[in-house]
Amino acid sequence: MDDRVIPLADGFTPADRADWTALVERTLKGASPQSLVSFTADGLARQPLYAADSPGAAAEPVSRGQHDAAWDLRASTRHPDPVRANREALEALAGGAASILLTIDPTGAAGVAIGDGEGLARVLDGVMIDVAPVALDAGFLAAAAADWLGALAKSAPAAPLALNMDPLSAFAAAGVSPGPMESHLIACATVGARLAGAYPKATLFQASGRCVHESGGTEAQEIAFAAAAALAYAKALVRAGLPMADAFARVTLSLAVDADYFLSIAKLRAARLVWARMAQACGAAAPARLEARSSGRMLTRADPWTNLIRLTAAGFSAAVGGADVIVLGAFTDALGLPTAFAQRQARNTQLILMEEAHLGRVADPAAGAWYLESLTHDLAAAAWLGFQAIEAAGGAIKALESGLIAGQAVSAREALRARIAAGDLKIVGVTQFQNADAAAVEIETPIAVPASAPNARLPGPDSRCEPLTVIRLEDLVA
Repeated sequence: MDDRVIPLADGFTPADRADWTALVERTLKGASPQSLVSFTADGLARQPLYAADSPGAAAEPVSRGQHDAAWDLRASTRHPDPVRANREALEALAGGAASILLTIDPTGAAGVAIGDGEGLARVLDGVMIDVAPVALDAGFLAAAAADWLGALAKSAPAAPLALNMDPLSAFAAAGVSPGPMESHLIACATVGARLAGAYPKATLFQASGRCVHESGGTEAQEIAFAAAAALAYAKALVRAGLPMADAFARVTLSLAVDADYFLSIAKLRAARLVWARMAQACGAAAPARLEARSSGRMLTRADPWTNLIRLTAAGFSAAVGGADVIVLGAFTDALGLPTAFAQRQARNTQLILMEEAHLGRVADPAAGAWYLESLTHDLAAAAWLGFQAIEAAGGAIKALESGLIAGQAVSAREALRARIAAGDLKIVGVTQFQNADAAAVEIETPIAVPASAPNARLPGPDSRCEPLTVIRLEDLVA
């Protein structure tokens, strides 16, 4: 490897901010460069010009690009038929996916209709779970599903399971919990602590901010809630017997990425900074583990083929932003369950970014870019203030119950509506470049057969909060 520095700037007269400003002003015919300033949903300024004296923040180093597999390409399956879900999982792994995300819903309305370990075994028949990580999304059945997966993997103690227990997201989405939320945290942590010893490579909790994003929330609000959830889960694991450092190491942060690639890149980098500061304050040196999932709210039903571009931008953002795990949805998700073709498109988008664009070969490509460093710094600072506000309200559960989180999301959603109405936020295929001749797309229309499942209710009164209603940007168009 040649470590020599090639002085590309030699022979050029150094330019300072005044020189660049004068050039911009000439292009604007005398108008001030400040007329080009725009703002993020959090009110953070996006300047037209950045220089070496711009505020910067070196994000936590990202090392996953040193490996041949740049990141964990995770395929999602949620077909209600367990047999079909099994086929989808095997096809995804054969088609280039490295792991499987399995959404469980005994009713079959939003996931695979299984309700016990035998059902899970049918779905994962033929999947080598010691090689291909299996991740779960089971809502309030998370503790039970974690036990099912733990029992299924008993002959593979080195299996890198992703139990993804996340009762806070389930609570935020439903607006009510079957029994006290504190009890659900305790139940999940108890199961997690027990399985932690048997599966040292397993991650136990997933602290997700995506419920905030999908309801219209801002980037800082999303990071803040994810951080508060992570702290709540780490504390629950400590109470269940895990050391603080191990507790943080067993929690994954999950954030949404959308078609605004600069902002999504900065969001992931800012999340690492917030995590590092929070972990340090708790005496835990565990680095952040980030999962990025493509935004659902950005996808459109009108001309769904344009979603392919949005998903590609989201995948690019996740890769450059340093996500350890990337889950890209299908371009037909706004309409219904994806066909095999749509699922293949979702996988191949990532494979091209990974194997042909080689995005994972460079660790933190955004490092040193004044614009992205400044945006990372500002977003991390705003998210930290939001995290402090949630903790001051009593933590994630209390902040949900008090309406703090929902109130912020509603305000952000109305701001999005206003931006769309003013033409500041454009949606291709909806508010711009409408295509009346767009070819129809196929989706799956299965008939769900519900499965019997254990009751997720725990003793005590239900907890209640204002639910975080899922939106789509196209539905905000007047």
